[in-house]
Amino acid sequence: MTTPTHPAADLPAPTDLPGPTAPDPTAPSTRALRVLALCGFLLLAGCLVLTAVLGLVDAVEGDGVGGGLLTAGLWSLALGAAAGTAALAVPRRALVAAQYALAFAAPVLAALD
Repeated sequence: MTTPTHPAADLPAPTDLPGPTAPDPTAPSTRALRVLALCGFLLLAGCLVLTAVLGLVDAVEGDGVGGGLLTAGLWSLALGAAAGTAALAVPRRALVAAQYALAFAAPVLAALD
C-alpha cells in the first residue's frame, strides 16, 4: 500500500532555496552614473539651444506661433533635467537613460512642430 503524498511535499525545503544573488559585476558604478548624469546636463543645454533655434525658425518662417509639439519639447527638457537631478542624488541606470532620451526627444518634437 502506498501512502498518499501532499502536493507540497515535492517543494524544496526553505533551506534549499537559493540565497540572495551577488551584485552584477558588469553594472556601472555609482560614480560612473553620476558622471554620465553630469554629462547629460551638457547634452540638455545643447538640446535646449537647438530646440530654441528650431522654435525661432518656425516662428519666423511659419505662422508666428509655437505649436503644441514645441511646448512638449520644452517640457521634455524640463523633465530631463529633473531626471538628471534625481540621477545625481540616487544613481540609477534608468534615470540616466531617461535623462538622455528626454534630451534627444526635445529637438525632435520641436522639428516636428
